[in-house]
Amino acid sequence: MRGFLAAVAVSVLGFAAPPAQAETLADALASAYKNSQLLDQNEALLRAADEDVAQAVARLRPVVSFVAQAQNTQTTPDLATDGLQSTLSLAAQWTLFDFGRNRLGVEIAKETVLATREALKGLESQVLLSAVSAFVDVRLQAEIVALRQSNVRLITQELRAAQDRFEVGEVTRTDVAIAEARLAAARSGLAAAQGDFQVARERYRAVVGDYPGNLAGLPPLPATARSMEEARMIALRTNSSILQAQRQVTVAQLGTEAAKAATRPSIDLNASISQGLDEDVRRDSLSLSFNQTLYAGGSLSSAYRAALAQKEAAEANLLQTTITVGENVGNAWTALEVAAASIQAGALQVQAAQTAFDGVREEATLGARTTLDVLNAEQELLDARNTRLQAEAQRYVGVYTLLSQMGLLTVEHLNLGVPTYDPSVYYNAVKNAPATSTQGKRLQRILDKIDN
Repeated sequence: MRGFLAAVAVSVLGFAAPPAQAETLADALASAYKNSQLLDQNEALLRAADEDVAQAVARLRPVVSFVAQAQNTQTTPDLATDGLQSTLSLAAQWTLFDFGRNRLGVEIAKETVLATREALKGLESQVLLSAVSAFVDVRLQAEIVALRQSNVRLITQELRAAQDRFEVGEVTRTDVAIAEARLAAARSGLAAAQGDFQVARERYRAVVGDYPGNLAGLPPLPATARSMEEARMIALRTNSSILQAQRQVTVAQLGTEAAKAATRPSIDLNASISQGLDEDVRRDSLSLSFNQTLYAGGSLSSAYRAALAQKEAAEANLLQTTITVGENVGNAWTALEVAAASIQAGALQVQAAQTAFDGVREEATLGARTTLDVLNAEQELLDARNTRLQAEAQRYVGVYTLLSQMGLLTVEHLNLGVPTYDPSVYYNAVKNAPATSTQGKRLQRILDKIDN
């Protein structure tokens, strides 16, 4: 419904192209939302839940049926009633009073719809978080490929320098062999990084809907909360899992009332009109019936006990969901603090490793350091840069993870500016169980748009 709204050798320099031509994070989020088959699937499930409301409403109305019957009878010779007899009948049946069973069914269906809407919001958050993670991962893997390429170039230079010094007798064959081994390891690391980049591109395509092109830089991070406790309080009000669990508790409570009402009597109105085609006599009937189940083998009592157990389970699930969400918020907040500390330490580590590498290489030219010392210093610098990049990516995704746990990772909250699925449109079209009417025609137009 929202669908209409190259290889490893891709140069990393492409990510630094003019931003006017770049694909932004907002573009990726919008594409992921519009192209998500998971959201399409669950929007359809929500419309099915909307129809449950319509069916529950229909149970409050009379049922009218038409029957055409032809009967051939053979009798004894002294009776004259044999032959073919045809009858047309129109019958209506309407439950006038049932201690609220049918109305409780309507309320249960409505609460189920609201719970399903919350589940859809949770899936929307998952889709958007996956898009953020995929976008950041593609950029991260591209930067790691660039680091690995630089590492290969530098070790290649060190190998040539070692070979030159070996030819003039300044170093032994061992130094050359060490450089050759490191170069082979660097090329292996580059191949692995290129493979990770390819994997990231495939994941991006699966999440966003197409391969990444020229990705823009990461935009400023959205605001979250000022403290862990504030984040938890927001999550208690807006997290879709908690809101869904609350609706499920209401459904279970209504279910116990419906199970209790099922043990009580009902009063039905029955009316019929029948006309025999072979006679001029029309038979009309109107009756009231009082129905009370006296014994059902214990099934009604069992259903009530089961409803009570379901209510207890739903209440326990709500409490557990609240605990889990609080834990997830705390974990997300802690992960952000760890990532921030890692970034700070990583910056110092890169600075120190760069200074050490420059010094070791300069000392090596004077004969005070070996080729192995230079290669070790370069490896430490590479590791420091890689660690810092990982921490920066972790912190960026971590902010959106916290937003997701708070229940704020939505298209509306992020102001993506794309048309969103409005669940009330279909619900309002079917909630009164239209058959053929102006509402029914409007509903058909909605279905046609969905199919297209």
